[in-house]
Amino acid sequence: MNHSTEYAAILKALHFASIKHKDQRRKDEEASPYINHPIEVAEILARVGQVTDLVVLQSAILHDTIEDTQTTAEEIEAWFGAEVRSVVLEVTDDRSLLKQERKRLQIEHAPHISTRAQMVKLADKISNVRAIELAPPANWSLERRREYLDWTEQVVAGLRGCNSHLEELYDQYLQSGRAKLDSECAQP
Repeated sequence: MNHSTEYAAILKALHFASIKHKDQRRKDEEASPYINHPIEVAEILARVGQVTDLVVLQSAILHDTIEDTQTTAEEIEAWFGAEVRSVVLEVTDDRSLLKQERKRLQIEHAPHISTRAQMVKLADKISNVRAIELAPPANWSLERRREYLDWTEQVVAGLRGCNSHLEELYDQYLQSGRAKLDSECAQP
């Protein structure tokens, strides 16, 4: 596949995801557009993780479409192929389960998903941990943010070995996120 075809495939995924997430907002105080998150996940993979695998980059852009929109796995496959569908499904939570069960399953499944899915999951956690530090959900307490960071650490423990560059960035953001929470806690 030539570069022009790869760029077109990435732009196709961006266009698809932007339509699917068009009415969604992040939980931060500014309610930033949701599409910023999957774009950031793909950008982290390419820039930091040095990932050039088109399936991984498209999957990163599409990683929340099945979970958070009306998109089906069949639709992903029709537009982007079976490999992208497979990776997206590997990182998709079952929304019919309670939140605590979904979180437990992420920890349990992390070591057993494909390397491609592990990299997408790790970049997703990097983006979310970064958001906890810089633009946390408006109504989350310090304790809830701390619990979230602790949970991501458990998930990431099962992803270790998939991409050392991503792991280093995650560790940096986790450390700075915890430092920020500690400083907020220390304030009178």
